[in-house]
Amino acid sequence: MMNIKRNVLLNPGPATTTDSVKLAQVVPDICPREKEFAGMMKSLREDLVKVVHGNPEEYTSVLFTGSGTINIDICLNSLLPEGKKILVVNNGAYSSRAVEICQYYGMPHIDLKSSVFDVPDLKAVEQALADNPDVAVVYTTHHETGTGVLNPIREIGAQAHRHGAIFVCDTTSSLGMIPLDVEKDNVDFCMASAQKGLMAMTGLSFIIGKRAIIEASKDYPKRSYYCNLFLQYDYFEKTGQMHFTPPVQTIYSTIQALKEYWAEGETEKFARHHRVFEAIHKGLAELGFKNVIRRDIQSGLVVSVLYPDDEHWDFDKVHDYCYEHGFTIYPGKISTTNTFRLCSLGAIDVKDIEDFFVVLKDALDKYHIKVIYNE
Repeated sequence: MMNIKRNVLLNPGPATTTDSVKLAQVVPDICPREKEFAGMMKSLREDLVKVVHGNPEEYTSVLFTGSGTINIDICLNSLLPEGKKILVVNNGAYSSRAVEICQYYGMPHIDLKSSVFDVPDLKAVEQALADNPDVAVVYTTHHETGTGVLNPIREIGAQAHRHGAIFVCDTTSSLGMIPLDVEKDNVDFCMASAQKGLMAMTGLSFIIGKRAIIEASKDYPKRSYYCNLFLQYDYFEKTGQMHFTPPVQTIYSTIQALKEYWAEGETEKFARHHRVFEAIHKGLAELGFKNVIRRDIQSGLVVSVLYPDDEHWDFDKVHDYCYEHGFTIYPGKISTTNTFRLCSLGAIDVKDIEDFFVVLKDALDKYHIKVIYNE
């Protein structure tokens, strides 16, 4: 056994992992073109569809090497037919990233931008679809990790389908934590990376979506070679392998993480994340901190905390103190407001949060910071 120092990561991913997931990477060297490894990837792909309750006859998963952003790139550039548009329902940093990808590829798109502090206006989505019958892809983020807002994806997906569009949803920071049923939630494509909700290691991302739409996309404009959904899917179907070199050790760790996911159970896992989330709110309230997103639209995974107005507040100093004591906090991602984030992802529980707030209070005392807000 190895003595591995345990850090509690309160950032929005990578997440704190179990030692068994870490050690799953320590395996005999293997060429990823071996049949044995192809069989492992086949089982992994099938299990990922099960996580989102997809019908395996209708849905499949496709693996890629990269961080979560590669999935956004792949879905947008691969699933847009010639002469059609993408509607991005944009209320945060990660949907804004989808807009930037559309811009970089020169793909026709509508940036339906709204406040980062609220959920999208469904009436505005309906109007945009009515005004633009050439929209073929509706895209949004399930959980905007920059703020902690949880978007109404079931309703947006239903709107997309009523107007003949497909619905692509970025579930990078919700899949494996917030229960998702792709069929009930009207999701044609969702996505994640292994180091987030599945609590594995970085380097593996995956897209779960409808086979029929992927197969139809072979006739769509080719905008990327490495990042083409049909090309990767087709190679898997023909050979059982990735088109290009897979992240071998990360795949081993993800298989172990999924074993632990099934052992904990979907409902129980979400309940654990939620009690950690509640413990974060409790600790913040006791110290006098304010959060910037109203509770009824928070995901239960991320709390965006407003910087106090005290002149001694210094996020970097507080971060470094916490880091030295085994806890990682993370900057905010709201351009107009100074915030930091505390997240309930990973293999952590309430005791970890209670221990963290002892350290955070010590940091505030050390730097003579008062948690005050000037109204």
